[in-house]
Amino acid sequence: MVFKLYYFPGRGFAEPTRMMFKLADEAFEDVRIDQTQWPNHKASMPFGKMPVLEVDGEKIPESSAIARFVARKFGFGGQTPVQMAWVDAIVDGFKDYYKEITDYYYTALGFMNKGDKQELYKTVYIPARDKYFGNLEERLEKNGTGFLVGDSVTWADLVVADHMTTILLHHADAFDNFPKVQALKKRVDEIPQIAAWIKERPNTPF
Repeated sequence: MVFKLYYFPGRGFAEPTRMMFKLADEAFEDVRIDQTQWPNHKASMPFGKMPVLEVDGEKIPESSAIARFVARKFGFGGQTPVQMAWVDAIVDGFKDYYKEITDYYYTALGFMNKGDKQELYKTVYIPARDKYFGNLEERLEKNGTGFLVGDSVTWADLVVADHMTTILLHHADAFDNFPKVQALKKRVDEIPQIAAWIKERPNTPF
């Protein structure tokens, strides 16, 4: 199979898929389209948005569908039906959390202005963080392997670890009360293929 992944220059919604390709030692073309080029490409993308994964000429839209496809193909989606359901549950929970933090997150990144960033951090981000990352902390305690599901890395771990990278750029102490989640991020970042990718990839704010 020939893989071509289209996204904007940042890590964003494409990064877990990029990380899985690296973990699988699978070649892929990492096509990064900036905002000035995007209008020229939009009509050629299913649903008119990115990320899009092209597989042997067939373009697949939607970040979760793409990540799930790659995870299933290369073994990062859970090893049993129950594990697969848990991976999906953690990612679905992340989507809910992401919606809750939108005003803070996009203000912090400079994409919108919903008020003072520090105030939004206190009133919007912290409550959502405590709920979602509290659940992750409990999940890691129960699973007992250092990973969220099973005894090896899944794309749920990658989603969480990469998102933490962005938040930590703005608040270095954001996850101090979640030691097991911090340990998960460290574990993911130290996987040899991921460590090499972190050094190789463009340095972007999100």
